[in-house]
Order: sequence, then structure tokens, then C-alpha cells
Amino acid sequence: MSATPHPAPVPPSGASSGSRPLTPEPQPLVVRTTLIDPLPADLTALVDLLPDAAPLTWVRRGDGIVGWGEALRLDTFGPGRFADAEAAWRATLARAVVRDEVGLPGTGPVAFGTFAFDDGGTGDHFDGARPEGSLVVPRVVVGRRGDVSWMTTIAPADQLDAPGPEALSRTVRTPVTAPGRVTLADGAVAARDWPAVVAEGVERIQAGELEKVVLAREVLATTERPVDPRWVLGRLAAGYSSCWTFSVAGMVGATPELLVRSEKGLVTSRVLAGTIRREAGMSDDDALLHAAQLARSSKDLEEHEFAVSSVAHALEPFCSSMNVPDAPFVLHLPNVMHLASDVTAVLDPGTRASSLTLAAALHPSAAVCGTPTVAARELIREIEGMDRSRYAGPVGWVGADGDGEWGIALRSAELGDDPRHVRLFAGCGIVAASDPQAELAESEAKLVPMSWALGAL
Repeated sequence: MSATPHPAPVPPSGASSGSRPLTPEPQPLVVRTTLIDPLPADLTALVDLLPDAAPLTWVRRGDGIVGWGEALRLDTFGPGRFADAEAAWRATLARAVVRDEVGLPGTGPVAFGTFAFDDGGTGDHFDGARPEGSLVVPRVVVGRRGDVSWMTTIAPADQLDAPGPEALSRTVRTPVTAPGRVTLADGAVAARDWPAVVAEGVERIQAGELEKVVLAREVLATTERPVDPRWVLGRLAAGYSSCWTFSVAGMVGATPELLVRSEKGLVTSRVLAGTIRREAGMSDDDALLHAAQLARSSKDLEEHEFAVSSVAHALEPFCSSMNVPDAPFVLHLPNVMHLASDVTAVLDPGTRASSLTLAAALHPSAAVCGTPTVAARELIREIEGMDRSRYAGPVGWVGADGDGEWGIALRSAELGDDPRHVRLFAGCGIVAASDPQAELAESEAKLVPMSWALGAL
């Protein structure tokens, strides 16, 4: 694990849970949050403030937080990646000097985070040395919640150039540029071969090895010009406003699935499982007919039940009471419709569980892995044929009081070291009744948001 003002990851061999950083202790952080003039009532107003270098984003329907710069980065590795990140964050807060004049969720010290789906990998993309968890504390954070807007500045105590309120106006923002022509190509497993992978999953389920597995595929995008993440984020924030638009450590996307929100003792998780494609130009009447078809689909209802049960089971040790809906509702998005359930619970204060702790307990849910979890994860490693990296892992933010929001990195892409190459991901829940060709079509529908955001559609 590393804990330095600049990224300096320690190799995995020295980063087991409970290990001490091998780098010098960083300076305490000095944090100040102040009110600013209200931002325009615009879905992309927060994203419009970002510079082009490593923007940090968590925005939905115009509200949320964005950040830039890097006051501190905490990188972790292996099975202990969540626990190590939690411990490092608490140690950072214990030494921080904080002045928060606003006192809303997302004010004060904030760390944006992203974690790998698995604590290892296979395939050509895995190099065995990349951090599998990252908490990034920005130099500047701007947030909005309803009519209230604020700015937080964060800097190590020994830095004389610590940003002040004027940082908002003097941040250098180059014009947003489009990536130009986009070419899409098969990833580790070709589209024509992926139904055979799904068929293998179905066969293993029917043989009784497991009940559900989530299988994913990747598509590789090559762009004419370097990808400006603000171009992607602005389009996603405007076109998929009901989703959580995110950007952390090279992972960008607009996820419809809230893994967990913890706010003043109330815990919420939005579970999505079961999908039907929404065709372009579909009328409202046709959409309602498709929604009714989805709500009656035994295959999709079975898949959804597994996902809801896994979330409720994972939250139970941390909560004093819980409400699990008897039946899902249909969530309408521009490209697909999902069966959705909002699980709510009251946090047991005796557990002192933070939002990051809850996210770690929930991951991987049946919605992104399968049931039983261990058998599904082993099957994914065996037959999926690619390294998921941070796709389908937790992404979001945590505050000083432990509250925060964590989504699942779905409808997402990974921006690589080469800014003209992007990995796009999509996954599907596979049960005994799944049809491989139908699952391929579903995966294509789930690739639409990121393909569109890049300008490929």
C-alpha cells in the first residue's frame, strides 16, 4: 500500500492487509470547505468545471461532486485492498486539519475511489503489478446539492502553494475536444465466439455447479485523436442523467446501479438484474409492452431474485432493520430496461461501518458475479477469457464521517496509458434458461452508452 502526496505504489508482495507503508509518512492534510455562488441548474455544470487531466467525477441529475489535482493517493493490492484503503483513509483523517463551513454530504475531506473486480487477473492485460484499489484525495472539490454549491480545497500542510477559494477561477481548462473517428474491434474474446462462452456457463449451471454466473466481454475502441474524458463525461451526464456519471483513476462511465449509499444512518442499495433492450425510436406504448414482458419473464425474475438476496444477506450484519421490496419495478433507460429493487436499511451504529466497509461487504454481488459467489467467481476466472480490471468493481466516494456513495463500474470504459485506446465492457447475468445469442444481443445493448459517448454511434 502507498500513502504519499504522489502515486508511488508498493509492489504487491509488500501490501498485504495490515502491512505498514514503506514510504515516508505524508504531511497532514489541511482541508477547508466554503460556500460558493450557486452553480447553474445544468446537468453538466459540474463536469464543465473540470480540467482535462485526471478528472474526478460523481454526478447524477446535475448534483454531486467533481475534483481535480491530487493531494494524496492511497493505492492498495490484493485481497486486503478494501481493508487497507479503509485503514489508510482513517489514518489520514486522524491527522487532518479540517474547517467545514457547509456540513453537507460530500463536504469536508473526500476521497474518490475505484477498486478492481477481482484481487488478481488473467489474460493479456494483467501485469501483476498494478494497484487493485485506489483512493484519490483531490486538491480541489466542487459540489452541488440542490440549491447549495460549495468548494473544498485540500493540501499537505507543508505546501506553501495550497489552493484557496480563487482556485476555481484560476484553474486552467483547455477547450473540450472530440475524439474524432472511432473504430471498434473485438477484445480478448471475439463477439462471434462469446455465445460459446455463455453456452459453457449455461451448461455448468444446468449440471448443478452453480445457480447464476455473470459473464462479461470487452470491445476495444481506437480513436482518431486522444480521448478527452470531459467529452465523454459531458455526454454521459446529459444523455444518462438518471445514472451516476463517474470518473476515477481512468475508469469512466454512467452506472445505473448504486451498490450502496450511506447517509446519516440510512443505507440504500439499488439492485439491477434482468434486462430487455429498448430499441431506438420505440414508442411509449411499445416500451410499456416491453416493460410488462420483462416484469413477467421467469428467467429475468430468477436472475433478479439472486441479486436482491445477495445484497440483503451482505447488509444484514451491519443493519438493525431492513426493507426488501416484494417485487421489482422496471427502470427505463435510453438503451435498455432493467428489473430494479431499492433495498433500504438502518445502519446499526454499533458496527461503525463506513460506506467503504459496506461496499467491500457487498462486493461482488450476484448482479456482477453470480450465485454462489465463490463458484461463480471461479467460473468467471476459468472461462471468461479476459481481465476485468476495475470493470464491475466498486467506484464512488467516501467522506470524513464514513458516509458516501458507491456504484458498480458498469456501462463503463477504461482509459489506458495510450489516450487513443479505450476498453469498453458489458456483462450479462446467466441462468439455466439463458439463450447465448440473446445474451450477446443484450451485451451489445449495454455497450451503447459508452460507444455513443465516444461518438462511435
